[in-house]
Amino acid sequence: MQTQNTSPSTLRKVPTLSLGSYTKGMESDKVKFIDQLFSGIKDYGFIILKDHDVNPETLKQAYQVLEKFYALPVETKKSYISESGGGQRGYTAFGTEHAKDSPVKDLKEFWHVGREVPAGHQFEKYYPKNIWPDDSVPEFKPLFQKLFSQLETAGIQMMEALTFPLEVEKHFFRDMVQEGNSILRLLHYPPIPEGVDPRCIRAAAHEDINFITILPAATQSGLQLKDRDGAWLDIESDFGSLIVDAGDMLSRLTNEVIPSTTHRVINPQDGTNVSRYSMPFFMHPHPESMLSCLPSCRGAGAKYPDITAHEFLMQRLREIGLTK
Repeated sequence: MQTQNTSPSTLRKVPTLSLGSYTKGMESDKVKFIDQLFSGIKDYGFIILKDHDVNPETLKQAYQVLEKFYALPVETKKSYISESGGGQRGYTAFGTEHAKDSPVKDLKEFWHVGREVPAGHQFEKYYPKNIWPDDSVPEFKPLFQKLFSQLETAGIQMMEALTFPLEVEKHFFRDMVQEGNSILRLLHYPPIPEGVDPRCIRAAAHEDINFITILPAATQSGLQLKDRDGAWLDIESDFGSLIVDAGDMLSRLTNEVIPSTTHRVINPQDGTNVSRYSMPFFMHPHPESMLSCLPSCRGAGAKYPDITAHEFLMQRLREIGLTK
C-alpha cells in the first residue's frame, strides 16, 4: 500500500538498530548505537530495533492468547472492567477511548497490564492491582507478566543510552522508570463494522503520553507514523522487531529537543477487513518523578512548567476520555 507524501528517500532514513551492539558490543559499537538512537528518535521520530531479548516465541504465544481472549462474549470481557476507573488495569470496551481533541471514538478495545508493588510501598496508592482473566484464559497472566518484564528491560537499556547525548548521569532514567507506571496495552482492532461513522478510524492521530513506546510488530498493517517533515509513512517491520517512538513526557523533559511522535492506525485499505492485534509497551516514570526541563535542553528557556508525572498522566487521561 502506498501512502501519499511518502518518498523512497524518506523511507531510507528509518534507522534499524541492534540493541545487542549497545549491550554486548565493543565501545565503538555502543557509541554508534547511541548516536543513531538519538538522531533517529530526535530527527525522524522513531527507530526499528532488532537483536533484543524479547523472545519471538513469547510474542507468537501472546498474539494467540489475545485472539482467544477477544473471542470471548462481550459480557464476559466487560466483567473484567476495573471498578477503579481510568482504564489503568483490565479491560476497556470497544468505542471508549478517543484521541485528544477528536470528536469521535477509536475503533478498538484493549486490556492494560501494569506494575504491581507490595503493600506499604510508597507508590501503592498510585498503582491499582492488575486484573487477570484466570477463569477464562488461565495462560494470560504468566505470559503477559513475562512480556511486560522483557519489554521493560529493553526500554531501560534504550533510556540508559539516551543519557549520554542528553548529558545526564547514566542511571538518571533508570531511577525514574524501574518502578515506573509503565503499561502494556493489549489491543484488538475488530473488523470495521457496517454503518460506522466515516470519520472513525482504528486509532486517530495522536501522541503517546509516556517517555518511549515500544511496539512489537503487529499482526496486520495499518500503523502510520508522521515523520518530522509531516509525511505519513506506512510502517512495516519483520516479526520480532520492535518499533520505538517518543512520547509527550520525554518531549516535555527535553524541551522538545526530542519531539513526541504523531501516529495513527488506519482502517484496512486493501479489502481485507480482519482483526488486528497489537501490544505497545508504554514506558512511564514513577508517579512522583518531576518532569523538569533538562539543563542540556534549556536553550533560551524551558517551554513548560514543572509537573509531576502523575499530574501529567491524569491530565492526559481526562483529555482522551478515560477518566473524568
